[in-house]
Amino acid sequence: MPYALRARRAVRETVSGLPREFWWLWTSTLVNRLGAFVATFMALYLTLDRGYSATYAGLVAALHGLGGVVSSLGGGVMTDRLGRRPTLLIAQSSTAASVALLGFVRDPVAIAGVAFLVGMASNASRPAVQAMMADIVRPEDRIRAFSLNYWAINLGFAVSSMAAGFIAEVSYRAGFLIEAGMTMVCAVLVFLRLPESKPAATAAEAAALRDDSVSLRTVLRDGPFMSVVGLSFLVALIFQQGAVGLPVAMGEAGFTPAEYGMAIAVNGVLIVVLQIPVTRFIEHRDPRRLLVVSSVLAGYGFALTAFAGSWGVIALTVCVWTLAEIVNAPTQTSLVVRLSPVHGRGRYQGMYTMSWSVAALVAPLLSGFVIDRFGAEWLWGLCALVGTVAGVGYAVLMRRVSEDGEKKEKEEETKEEETKEADGVRGVAGGVSRETRSSGTL
Repeated sequence: MPYALRARRAVRETVSGLPREFWWLWTSTLVNRLGAFVATFMALYLTLDRGYSATYAGLVAALHGLGGVVSSLGGGVMTDRLGRRPTLLIAQSSTAASVALLGFVRDPVAIAGVAFLVGMASNASRPAVQAMMADIVRPEDRIRAFSLNYWAINLGFAVSSMAAGFIAEVSYRAGFLIEAGMTMVCAVLVFLRLPESKPAATAAEAAALRDDSVSLRTVLRDGPFMSVVGLSFLVALIFQQGAVGLPVAMGEAGFTPAEYGMAIAVNGVLIVVLQIPVTRFIEHRDPRRLLVVSSVLAGYGFALTAFAGSWGVIALTVCVWTLAEIVNAPTQTSLVVRLSPVHGRGRYQGMYTMSWSVAALVAPLLSGFVIDRFGAEWLWGLCALVGTVAGVGYAVLMRRVSEDGEKKEKEEETKEEETKEADGVRGVAGGVSRETRSSGTL
């Protein structure tokens, strides 16, 4: 079969079978990321355009991240209580308003406060998006759906990152207003095209929900799920080094900012090119093996940076940990959905999102301390250690999850057999009764 025909069939099989609502949600995600300019040039805006210090720019970035940590849980609770659609509308409208405001405030305290609000508003939509996707997509298609959504995020980010530089040369304020406008477009898409997907509760489930049976305390007491959150935090610490540890280490080694930009661009390009074919390869494979391999590959991919003496070798190390990222992201998200109760998906997704938000706060502090105190080689060795610990953790956790799943399946089969037997007894009794009534009429 010609390559063009194989490629066309592969694309058709990748995108087929997913509901129309998914594609509207996917479009909303793509539009959102296409307009994500602020995160790209925020530091340049504060230091070059506004004349503030690098320390102040770091403080604003930390406050933005802190807002994301807070809203991860708040957005999850809203997703379960208000619904997926209202949470998306509130989060995206608030993001548009706060981003636009950020382009006009001038006082340093006001800038820091609004940046915190932007972090809260922009991160609040993530649990709702993940929960809605889990609601509307069949379980067997979820890895494929999450991969396509991740692909849209990275495609949008790649385009917006390139556009941000040109927009910043014209006007930083224009970048804020463009992002606000495109975020509002996302809110309009949600309002016009996406119905509420929150599953309807039965009478018994509604009574349980009124008692708040699925609360944040429930999530914290869920051992297997919180283990996933902890392991996710470790993996996120590793991947964050691409944005915090790698540029610092490359700068100290004498590489230019342009060389770092080209190296990190390899990450985005590979995700856009490989996400769909790799997803086809891993879609029906053992998730335990995928999570173990991706965690170890991420850790040792960054560890190889210690031996990179040229830009080309650094680019090869980026290829290694990017492949780990492509495999890990949809597999881990699918595992989170698998472990989440239907009527608690918002809170569970919020807790999972928080693990990445906390990692975004901790990673810069950790990498800066290790590089300053011990050197970059120790940071890359620490990445290998953390990746190994995460891999072992996933191997143990997934074995436990598989055993619990088998027990539940056996219990369900037993219940079904008992139900069939009971129905059979009732059927025999009904047959005797019918025969008796028949004989009485003859």
